[in-house]
Amino acid sequence: MPSKRLLIVDDHPLFREGLKAILRRDPSFEVTGEAGSYAEALRVAKACRPDLAVLDISLPDRSGIHLARELRQMLPALGILMVSMHAKVDYVAEALKVGALGYLTKDAATVSLLSGLRSVAAGLPYLDPTLSVEISRSLMARAPRHEEESHSAYDTLTPREREVMRLVVEGLSNKEVAGALEISVKTAEHHRGNLMRKLGLQNSVELVRYATKLGLID
Repeated sequence: MPSKRLLIVDDHPLFREGLKAILRRDPSFEVTGEAGSYAEALRVAKACRPDLAVLDISLPDRSGIHLARELRQMLPALGILMVSMHAKVDYVAEALKVGALGYLTKDAATVSLLSGLRSVAAGLPYLDPTLSVEISRSLMARAPRHEEESHSAYDTLTPREREVMRLVVEGLSNKEVAGALEISVKTAEHHRGNLMRKLGLQNSVELVRYATKLGLID
């Protein structure tokens, strides 16, 4: 059986080298391309047409969530395994929503990378055990006590507003948010204003507290 062509996308060369060292243990995977940014990944994917992709969520020019969506449109049969330093349920949910089949934290990648890729290659979902525990705990913490509380203010946010919210709580300015999402500063300000209004918050400090309460950040 021919090896599965694999694309690795992460902005840290040393981490990519570590993943390649692990992949050399299994001849059923062949790294045919690697990239350190969203734009570079799209160019490499067009050239090497991978069967599988390992994507970091945090890229310098645009998020790995956007990249996963673009790659799935380009290569509908592509199996995607997300690798991230984040173990938050919202990140996992968005990754799965755009078509990723697997999700690993970077801490678990050295142990679970091959298992995750084998599952994704077979068309099966994969979450490493540690991440599964974290997600279960987060879901339990966020579970509503009463039926009338089931639709939180956060649920009313659009996907774009959630992206803006995540970047704002990470400390990015409106200009930096605009650059990360490839939108105008005015549009970024508009999304930020909308999400603050929907959440009933007045400033960034309140937004960070709200995100912490939801379990989106530590």
